[in-house]
Amino acid sequence: MTQISLEAMRLHVAIIMDGNGRWATARGLPRPSGHRSGTEAVRRAVRAAPALGITTLTLFAFSSDNWKRPSVEVRGLLRLLREFLDRELDALLERGVRLSVIGRRDRLPPALVTAMAAGEGLTAGGRTLHLRIAIDYSARDAIVRAAQRARLPERPTHDDFARWLGDAYGGGDAPDVDLLIRTGGERRLSDFLLWESAYAELHFTSRMWPDFDVSDLTAAVEDFRRRHRRFGGVSHSEGPSTAPSDASIDSSRGERRRSPRHPPAVSRSGHDSNWIAPAKPALERR
Repeated sequence: MTQISLEAMRLHVAIIMDGNGRWATARGLPRPSGHRSGTEAVRRAVRAAPALGITTLTLFAFSSDNWKRPSVEVRGLLRLLREFLDRELDALLERGVRLSVIGRRDRLPPALVTAMAAGEGLTAGGRTLHLRIAIDYSARDAIVRAAQRARLPERPTHDDFARWLGDAYGGGDAPDVDLLIRTGGERRLSDFLLWESAYAELHFTSRMWPDFDVSDLTAAVEDFRRRHRRFGGVSHSEGPSTAPSDASIDSSRGERRRSPRHPPAVSRSGHDSNWIAPAKPALERR
């Protein structure tokens, strides 16, 4: 990879880890075998992420819709998640990885909730990578909860709502998603980080999650770096931007200044950039 700036290196990558069950079925194995093999792919991704410039990695481990699966499979998945957190804690500490879990906790087994809280507390000082694992997570549910809990000012900004969203599902403040990867051949978002992925680049691969390795993650990041991100505007070669400056937007309401990598949102329909549009119908769930 070519030398790039530190700012460009700071990526938030989110992954929908799909295909575990189909991977196992294709090999004549029970579905839980696929989930267990998928934990090895998680380890590979966590180890490889910092060298690829990934500073935040969010993994979709258990959707709120996954409760619809057979109870035996659900119990096995939740038990596997607890075992993973217990076994990987020392490795996360050694690598300087901060762990956060996003999603609901009121429906999870107490032993899993305890393991989550312990891992978050012990790794809070990690600075190499922020690993966020989504468990019992629904983006639409998180958005509704954020709206219910918010103390709305007269004109809420995008930053205001992003903060409320973080408060609603945990995981702390995180930058918008830069690259969203889905394995397993499906091409939908399945109710995952819908707000945070508004300008994410999407990368779909037919590779099943247990087979997803460092070369696949590297290829996805390198493909991302070849893309030209305009955030609704035009490239410099196509002419100067007429969008208002950060200063003209920030000064009147004291809004936090956005980083150069996340310029102020400018609606394609010409609405105020701080207007929060009604939610569009979500794509088919996972």
